[in-house]
Amino acid sequence: MKEHKHYEVIIIGGSYAGLSAAMALGRSMRSVLIIDSGKPCNRQTPHSHNFITQDGQKPSEIANNAKAQVLKYDSVTFHQGLAMAGKKTLEGFEIETQSGDLFSARKLIFATGLKDLMPDIKGFAECWGISILHCPYCHGYEVKNEKTGILANGFEAFHYAQLITNWTKELTLFTNGKSTLTEEQTVQIRKNNLEIIEKEIDFIEHSQGKIQRVVFKDGAGISVNALYASPAFVQHSQIPEALGCQFTDEGLLEVDGLQQTTVEGVYACGDNSSRRAVSIAVSTGTLAGIASNHSLIEEEFFVK
Repeated sequence: MKEHKHYEVIIIGGSYAGLSAAMALGRSMRSVLIIDSGKPCNRQTPHSHNFITQDGQKPSEIANNAKAQVLKYDSVTFHQGLAMAGKKTLEGFEIETQSGDLFSARKLIFATGLKDLMPDIKGFAECWGISILHCPYCHGYEVKNEKTGILANGFEAFHYAQLITNWTKELTLFTNGKSTLTEEQTVQIRKNNLEIIEKEIDFIEHSQGKIQRVVFKDGAGISVNALYASPAFVQHSQIPEALGCQFTDEGLLEVDGLQQTTVEGVYACGDNSSRRAVSIAVSTGTLAGIASNHSLIEEEFFVK
């Protein structure tokens, strides 16, 4: 017989944001279920940075320590599994896992993160999060003043070119095909001594995820020690969309100042609805936990 239990809050996603929400709710004595599949998007990243008290720690160690602390609150339960479907009910919401277990709750918190869509360049996925980076605030200090590349085009390339010059002047911009930069942007980039290369990339040469060269389809290559890129992404979970949650133009879940989505009783935190950083995931998770608890308090206090 499959499991079917009721909780006050279900949190889908048990990484930094989900665990932070769970701690706030556990400390509020709420019955909470965390459903997590065990595949965080930063699982290849060797170290986490720009997170005070945890700078330089392995992401897995931070998450494991957080999980151990959260599960000390006896009203919090952790379920290893993948949430596959969800629906609104008269009492709140129902979630079904891949294995067929059913769980219900009055409130939902999605801490489901994003799924990065790797470009069709051999070696890119293997280097992603290790030496191919998305955020200089998270990882730029470790490759400061080193030979660095930017894989982008158009406005994104111009933004990266401006930003990364703060960490290194040894920069090369790879547009991977014809540049879509404006003439003004091109002039400004070249004034800052950045080379723009429009050749198509064949593959990324690397050793265990550490980039060595960007190799073009004509066989030529350029050595770099790091590469910045921002691949396309999709939501890791399709359940929020199925419930009717709205999204921003960027594809993030739309939330208000209390992390509530456009569907009442449904909250979102972490990468699925904000800028990608561990510290931001933690803060939005805490806020989602507090806000969902406050909503429950109001419902209980103002008895109909």
